[in-house]
Amino acid sequence: MTDERSREESTSTDERSREEPTSTDERSREESTSTDPLAPLVDLPGVVTASDEARDALGRAHRHRFNLRGWPQTAAEAALRAARASAVLDGGAIQLSEDGEPDPVTAGAIRVAEALEGGTTALVGVWQRAPMQALARLHALAAADLTDDEHLGRPRTDPDVGRRLELLTEIITGGSRVPAPILAAVAHGELLTLAPFGTADGVVARAVSRLVTIASGLDPHGLGVPEVHWMRKSGDYRAAARGFASGTPDGLTAGLLLSCQGLHAGAREALQIAQAAAG
Repeated sequence: MTDERSREESTSTDERSREEPTSTDERSREESTSTDPLAPLVDLPGVVTASDEARDALGRAHRHRFNLRGWPQTAAEAALRAARASAVLDGGAIQLSEDGEPDPVTAGAIRVAEALEGGTTALVGVWQRAPMQALARLHALAAADLTDDEHLGRPRTDPDVGRRLELLTEIITGGSRVPAPILAAVAHGELLTLAPFGTADGVVARAVSRLVTIASGLDPHGLGVPEVHWMRKSGDYRAAARGFASGTPDGLTAGLLLSCQGLHAGAREALQIAQAAAG
């Protein structure tokens, strides 16, 4: 009887030992999900694949032979194209006026693009140290011709706006370990949803998406031009923004996928710019 009990206890111990690794793995996954608020997004259908494709495409753009040394030239062209496309999405004119001056929305978008051009500007450093300050600066640049000075860089007075902005910037600048294309998409979608300033919110949202890709190293010189893709697909872009704002799994998936597709298409645009520059 003693031998039988010993064998039973040994068998029971072995079974528990075999089960423990699985239990530990499950706990690790649960802890990762609970500590990273964006972790569930990687499980949405197609999101990781789209993110990886965007990353790979931007890597190819940076490795183009002209961009190895001539990136300041292509970054400048990318910034100009990005500004014009972003402005159009916010109601800016497609063409310059007869006197050659841009309309107020386009002028703001150009100022924003210049502040990010090449990825080595002071504003990129500010974003990494004090993202709320960088966000205010972006709005001041984008809306300088659209609102009074007293409203520049100041979020709407709704208390939820300030809290959500602080939470968003905390997550985007270090509070999550999801891939950079997903971080950029979340920043983009949340700012479109929140419309924190009441003016030039779209230009600011797309600029922050660009900032995230630069600061994260995904597109360190800002060579990609996703704004052109979003402008060309403006109907899909607005529908995806509404979907993201809904917070449903399908809506979030649509928003994340369209953002990643824009990054991928923007990388192709970057290659075209590099090829044209190379002659």
